[in-house]
Amino acid sequence: MLQREPYAQLPQLPSFTLTSEDLRDGEKAPQWLTSALFGVEGGTDTSPQLSWEGFPEEAKSFVVTCFDPDAPTPSGFWHWCVSNIPAQVTSLERGAAQKLPEGALAHRNDGGTDSFIGCAPPAGHGAHRYIFCVTALDVEKLEVDENTAPAVVEFNIFFHGIARAFLTVTHEEHPSS
Repeated sequence: MLQREPYAQLPQLPSFTLTSEDLRDGEKAPQWLTSALFGVEGGTDTSPQLSWEGFPEEAKSFVVTCFDPDAPTPSGFWHWCVSNIPAQVTSLERGAAQKLPEGALAHRNDGGTDSFIGCAPPAGHGAHRYIFCVTALDVEKLEVDENTAPAVVEFNIFFHGIARAFLTVTHEEHPSS
């Protein structure tokens, strides 16, 4: 399968460090990170713990997203999008999608919820990448609301992003025997 590189067409930004107590970059996602909503056994639709550091001092807010570029759609699949995270917030605890920091704004994902949707590639479709991205912005708030689609949030980031950090995990559902 041809793998899309969704951030390749965007302006290159300086990078910083994104880590997790729950995930390791380049490794397989734990089973609890899969989607109960989409019927994956053992799934919990629980967002992972994330921490970031080394971003530019002029950062005024952050956006956190999770995107599957390997979904069998022309546009991939947005699993999570949170904007307007205040600059003093540099981590999210596991399950933070259920209780975001004050001022942060959750956007409707491609599954139709305003929370986190776990990994759920179609059985037999191969391994999918789940790209967690934290983008530092030069504004305290994007001009968006909770009805703004993640793709439009990303369009706004195009004008305000000053640095970006990634952490990618994979997951694959195997066909039942």
